[in-house]
Amino acid sequence: MNRVSSALLPDTSAVSSDGVLVIGGVDTVDLAAEYGTPLFVYDEAHLRARCREAVAAFGDGAVYATKAFLCTAMARLAHDEGMRLDVASGGEFAVARAAGVPAAALVFHGNNKSLPELRLALEQEVGCLVVDSFDELDRIEMLVGGGCKPPNVLLRITPGVEAHTHEFVRTGQDDSKFGFTVSTGTASEAVARAEASPALTMRGIHAHIGSQVFRGESYAEALGVVAEFTGPDRFEEVSIGGGLGVGYVEGEEAPTITEWAEIISAAAAHYGLRSRLSAEPGRAITALAAVTLYTAGTIKDIPGIRTYVAVDGGMSDNPRPVLYGSGYETFLPGAVEAPRTRAVRLVGKHCETGDVLVADGWLPPDVRVGDVVATPVTGAYGHSMGSNYNKVLRPAVVFVADGDARLVVRRETYDDLLITDLGP
Repeated sequence: MNRVSSALLPDTSAVSSDGVLVIGGVDTVDLAAEYGTPLFVYDEAHLRARCREAVAAFGDGAVYATKAFLCTAMARLAHDEGMRLDVASGGEFAVARAAGVPAAALVFHGNNKSLPELRLALEQEVGCLVVDSFDELDRIEMLVGGGCKPPNVLLRITPGVEAHTHEFVRTGQDDSKFGFTVSTGTASEAVARAEASPALTMRGIHAHIGSQVFRGESYAEALGVVAEFTGPDRFEEVSIGGGLGVGYVEGEEAPTITEWAEIISAAAAHYGLRSRLSAEPGRAITALAAVTLYTAGTIKDIPGIRTYVAVDGGMSDNPRPVLYGSGYETFLPGAVEAPRTRAVRLVGKHCETGDVLVADGWLPPDVRVGDVVATPVTGAYGHSMGSNYNKVLRPAVVFVADGDARLVVRRETYDDLLITDLGP
């Protein structure tokens, strides 16, 4: 294998004269030495560029899906670039608010929002609630009856569109825990109730179909269902949700945010839909913006079978390979141009045979213990889905830009692991 494709690296990536990967003007091997590994390295210019692209494509309908990656620095960045933020829990709401994002700029999701979460959202006058069930309508009406201000609402429908993606991240098919189903008449019943309720302001429809979706036709099909269901301009807003895929390995290609918006706009025009369109990109904003740096600790060569390279992270900082069988590339950021001719399986340090980061990776033949190993396209659903399995410490996160690095999430300590432990 040749060097890792530049299409899988952050926008400002370059190779120094001595063959080292540089992101945002900063030497990545130096970052590993300064901040330790595992380490998430985000290209701030890349993040800002994707946010600006989303705003250019969707205007004030551009909403960042924070579940892809969230810390206060990321929340503030997306807000500063003109995006609203999609939050799906009281915790995500609290982080966004701690970053200084106004509640009015938040869209609150979730198929099972608790009463305290809804109370928090209504008391702070959240910009919009995406309502997922009749039980949630009951809770909203109770809270408004108790003195809360009626919220703006989108009703989430399931349009019966089965996105071509992993079954765990499909959400638009009829058999789904999310939303009101169109084909059964439940969605029509929900709309009628919402429009008649004085406890909320019905603004429109939300129709997310899944994650890591590459086919623009799936979004066009969903909009066709929505247009037939709503008519051309019955509602102020129609949200197509998020889920735009990105390429993780050599040869994978996906539409850009701009191309995605063009597909959606063309479909809306085709079906005569005149409601304002909104969308919630998350992965498309952050995934390609980051690489994860590890240190190789053990190299185990089994002749005739395979070579294992074990690093100081694993499924605790990137569970996607274990959950979805997701593929990634591997390379040495200290020797970017070196031919990757040694087949390896990159594994973590957890007590699980399935703790595999890259099942079929390639590294230079002279890879050795102590080398910094990188996996690209890890800016989405790595840090945000991470855990403390085996009581492993969560990694640090740095943003790099214009030759400077800033620590935005510090590495956990053993004391952090004991904060909520009340002792024997």
